[in-house]
Amino acid sequence: MPPLASSLLSRSAAGPVSSARVTAAAAVAAVSKPVAASEPAASPPVTPTPTAGTSSSPRSPFASGLAGRLFGGRRAAARSSSSAAAVFERRFASAATKNSYDEILTSLAKPGGGADFGKYYSLPRLADPRIDRLPYSIRILLESAIRNCDEFQVTGKDVEKILDWENSATKQVEIPFKPARVLLQDFTGVPAVVDLACMRDAMSKLGSDPNKINPLVPVDLVIDHSVQVDVARSQNAVQANMELEFSRNKERFGFLKWGSTAFNNMLVVPPGSGIVHQVNLEYLARVVFNNGGILYPDSVVGTDSHTTMIDGLGVAGWGVGGIEAEATMLGQPMSMVLPGVVGFKLTGKLKNGVTATDLVLTVTQMLRKHGVVGKFVEFYGGGMSELSLADRATIANMSPEYGATMGFFPVDAKTLDYLKLTGRSDDTVAMIETYLRANNMFVDYNQVQAERVYSSYLELNLEEVEPCLSGPKRPHDRVTLKNMKSDWLSCLDNDVGFKGFAVPKESQGKVADFSFHGTPAKIKHGDVVIAAITSCTNTSNPNVMLGAALVAKKACELGLEVKPWIKTSLAPGSGVVKKYLDKSGLQKYLDQLGFNIVGYGCTTCIGNSGDLDESVAAAISENDVVAAAVLSGNRNFEGRVHALTRANYLASPPLVVAYALAGTVNIDFEKEPVGISKDGKEVYFRDIWPTTEEISEVVKSSVLPDMFKSTYEAITKGNPMWNELPVSASTLYPWDSSSTYIHEPPYFKDMTMTPPGARPVKDAYCLLNFGDSITTDHISPAGSIHPESPAAKFLSERNVERKDFNSYGSRRGNDEIMARGTFANIRLVNKFLKGEVGPKTIHIPSGEKLAVFDAAMKYKNEGHDTIILAGAEYGSGSSRDWAAKGPMLQGVKAVIAKSFERIHRSNLAGMGIIPLCFKAGEDADTLGLTGHERFTIQLPTNVSDIKPGQDVTVTTDAGKSFTCTLRFDTEVELAYYTNGGILPYVIRKIAAEP
Repeated sequence: MPPLASSLLSRSAAGPVSSARVTAAAAVAAVSKPVAASEPAASPPVTPTPTAGTSSSPRSPFASGLAGRLFGGRRAAARSSSSAAAVFERRFASAATKNSYDEILTSLAKPGGGADFGKYYSLPRLADPRIDRLPYSIRILLESAIRNCDEFQVTGKDVEKILDWENSATKQVEIPFKPARVLLQDFTGVPAVVDLACMRDAMSKLGSDPNKINPLVPVDLVIDHSVQVDVARSQNAVQANMELEFSRNKERFGFLKWGSTAFNNMLVVPPGSGIVHQVNLEYLARVVFNNGGILYPDSVVGTDSHTTMIDGLGVAGWGVGGIEAEATMLGQPMSMVLPGVVGFKLTGKLKNGVTATDLVLTVTQMLRKHGVVGKFVEFYGGGMSELSLADRATIANMSPEYGATMGFFPVDAKTLDYLKLTGRSDDTVAMIETYLRANNMFVDYNQVQAERVYSSYLELNLEEVEPCLSGPKRPHDRVTLKNMKSDWLSCLDNDVGFKGFAVPKESQGKVADFSFHGTPAKIKHGDVVIAAITSCTNTSNPNVMLGAALVAKKACELGLEVKPWIKTSLAPGSGVVKKYLDKSGLQKYLDQLGFNIVGYGCTTCIGNSGDLDESVAAAISENDVVAAAVLSGNRNFEGRVHALTRANYLASPPLVVAYALAGTVNIDFEKEPVGISKDGKEVYFRDIWPTTEEISEVVKSSVLPDMFKSTYEAITKGNPMWNELPVSASTLYPWDSSSTYIHEPPYFKDMTMTPPGARPVKDAYCLLNFGDSITTDHISPAGSIHPESPAAKFLSERNVERKDFNSYGSRRGNDEIMARGTFANIRLVNKFLKGEVGPKTIHIPSGEKLAVFDAAMKYKNEGHDTIILAGAEYGSGSSRDWAAKGPMLQGVKAVIAKSFERIHRSNLAGMGIIPLCFKAGEDADTLGLTGHERFTIQLPTNVSDIKPGQDVTVTTDAGKSFTCTLRFDTEVELAYYTNGGILPYVIRKIAAEP
């Protein structure tokens, strides 16, 4: 790794140097022995270069000076820290003498001569023929391991594992990885900063220096998840919604602004700036770091699962749990299983009128069927030259939906063109290209491609992609546009499920009359009540955004209108979108149809769709209408978009406009008219759909580099409401016990320097008994707070009026509310309730039906442990730390499932909850488990006897016994468990430093 000694010389905030790769037993011993005994101590490298992801020049608290670092070259670095660097360095100050690979540290000359760009660890100089066969995504892991190889955190054996990827990837081997930076949004960022603030308090209580708690790698936090569509179809919508956003979230925003000044190395991008992933793509991403003269590939982990969008730019990035990200910030290397890589070959060219959204929904279905959970997907082939960078980013964005860790597009000429388009300087782009070519990480499709090896292969001819949607309840349930009507009618017929609503035949044609502000109106099954152009998946792509505007233009010119009770909205992912829509002259047509800009951030896609008009909501509820939402998002799980839209379809922005015009999803666009023109003629889909050439022409003339430069130069200035927020100067946060937004969590209550070790789970009751596909949307508090929920009761008792409840997402900084909102989803299906849907469960001893939180607290008060039984894909969906924190606070000790989603399983381990998997072919049903039993998990009480992936016996009071696989997948996760979680683990390690 870049040497540790340099940080001591510069006194800058150091990069991560503390080892997480220790055995569980060693982690316990580490409290009294600061150097863990599981690996040989080595000595620190001596070359005076900064640690990856850090530098030493001053940096403003938030956003100031950021434009220069991106448009002029290297990132402005964090302020120097008085103690954080030395804390991590001192521990190993007498360890290694140098990086094991310093002999391949090579100067990178500028193509035109003059001073070198800097130095880099040269993969070609290893002269290892295996490198040329490695996927590009694995080469990034290899370079990181070589650059960070100190024979302590990262060893030569780790490097060899990656070099031998072709053989080792099938063996589930563990490797350490040090991302260059961390990305947060405010929903997940608030609890991360709360935890950091709480950790400072814990350090103080343990008699250690609280200022040791600081991010040690660059952290970017973009506030984008708090804006709601309260006001729509109005020219004043942006300002009105922002005022409401600040009135609801002033305390949260003030807290984040405090964090930007209290913590080193943390950038906070103010509200109203855009969606985190689009800002990352257009602005924050470096592609290649030039850090103190050391060059290396950009890489990032983020607390939002769609961090993968940056993979479209050739930057390795993926989502992790908030607790995992916090550990990365605090210097812990990530421990990960070396992944297999699926090679996805693209050929041909998209047909006229087919969009990138159609492509990504097709790819999602293919990869979901193939099975890519825990794997990288790497795209290659002749079809790559036909995809714009924005198209690639759209595909990369939906990696969580197809289940992959990454959907990676190596850097090529298209990438460089995009960097120039988005305002990166010529010198920066030249440095990026020169470095990547020199280190065999650049793809030049003008040259013969070396044969690379992949774990498995898929191929798609782009010409075969058809216009499509996905839904009505899952993003991988693709429906071609031509089959949409027949599929919808089947959904009405089918039993309740992912593709069914069980509406009786005699009721399917029912029409409900209602009055919309004095105007007679009608609503029936399949009618669209929400049409939203939203989500970074699509708003970052000028082709589909301008395509939607062209549909609007053609429709307006023909005299078509959108029914006034349909809630239409446009929420761009950055200010650049408004600039090119204005430049093109097309925004006025979107406005005319009601697609006024409502704000710059995540809205409908994450459930911030706002209320429907009371008359529409009443008509839906009173007549049990299966109403529809059509949105250009990436998630459509039931209950996510809006509580009253049971059918939710993902579609391209142009299709969103088309379905808004049609007013229903129960339409065959090939045979039925979208509407009637102003001269009385039927208007069909083909009459308003733009050609690929029309879209390309307007993109070429309207999307300009200066738009990106001016937008992101202005972003550093914030806005008046943000700039007026007062900020405490204290390095310890002044907690307000009466706050319902920010609350000191109890994670470190009564914590001592002695880890708790393994904890028995004996005679536990089953809190919840689930089937397959329980998502983090079902588990984690999200969306609006139901007026009859435990969280609503808590707020009402504190004199918070219902109109001020806000969303769960906005209150993620308050553990008392989030614990009450865990498992509070109105669409929760719990086997205990025998078909009844909702956030209830049965308290087994008494037989009472209670809210899940109330039942959990009853168990805790009675002194009983609880577990959860689940089916396949438990925890799929967005990465949400509260999906693990919430159950932990409710007293859940273990989850036994058929399978877990990758991030959620890791989060459970990080919170000290035991993840167990049934053996293949077994589940609760096949084993005859009703959930009414009491469960004892036979986990060894001696830490040294617990191994990752070992078999564990579970017994019940009914005499049943079955074997599960312990899903602590690495020694690091075992260390977290024995310490009571990842955060206590980190605190003990830091506090043990001299």
